[in-house]
Amino acid sequence: MVSVPDLPGCIADGETVDEALAEARDALDAWVMAGKEDKGRLPVPKTYSGQFVQRLPKTLHMRLAERARSEGVSLNQLAATLLAEGLASR
Repeated sequence: MVSVPDLPGCIADGETVDEALAEARDALDAWVMAGKEDKGRLPVPKTYSGQFVQRLPKTLHMRLAERARSEGVSLNQLAATLLAEGLASR
């Protein structure tokens, strides 16, 4: 199954990955054509800056900073790695 997150309801499937992708291309074309005819415009794709602000308890901030220092990496690099590992494990 393939979905296009920025286009609600734009989904497709197939017996194989290649088939699903081909069907998704057709679904995308149909969605775009219908959107232009119906509303005259398409939704603006979501963009992400790669930055966000997260407030932490002071003790957690300290523990993360100490671990980053002990591993010889920046706090940002450590946090990004831990978040990626957490997402991968779910």
